[in-house]
Amino acid sequence: MREIKTEETAALERSIRMATQKMGTFGCFEVTIGFGGSERVDYMTYDTKGIFRCYEIKVSKSDFHSKAAKSFVGHYNFYVMPQSLYDAVKEEIPSHIGVYSDGSYCVKRAKKQPLSVPETMLKDSMIRSLHRDSDKLYRTESEDVLNRLHTEIRHLKSDQRESQREYNKLYYAVLHKYGMAELRNLQEVD
Repeated sequence: MREIKTEETAALERSIRMATQKMGTFGCFEVTIGFGGSERVDYMTYDTKGIFRCYEIKVSKSDFHSKAAKSFVGHYNFYVMPQSLYDAVKEEIPSHIGVYSDGSYCVKRAKKQPLSVPETMLKDSMIRSLHRDSDKLYRTESEDVLNRLHTEIRHLKSDQRESQREYNKLYYAVLHKYGMAELRNLQEVD
């Protein structure tokens, strides 16, 4: 059963969407990681440079301290929270996690991290979530928004195929030139 959002949560969602909306960046709310996964990112963006950003929305101290998973699986990960909550918990926020205060401006930069799950899993998860949202919109007969989401899905699928081709080319080039031992060393660095 779905939880009803508070007005404060909805306001933070609108703000972070507006703050991250730009050409070449695709966003989606409530992205479930993996097939039947138990982790859900409140908001995720993916851009044409292949960067994933994950945002966890927190509206209160009890929400911040809850046992619910904080799905920081992106290259850059952020909390989105009211300024008053940030002031109360800023010492508890890990140094690599960024913060958007009141959803609209970044008060603490995130540090780039390696992905904690495979890139293809994140793309697949985002595509499924975009499809879920487009299906909801289809049922509401909002054609303009639906067409835009279908375009975003096509772009993500195309980007995913191109990324996989590039990865395969690099993988086999390194394997051919340096051998399996060096390839394993490189994978351990990543």
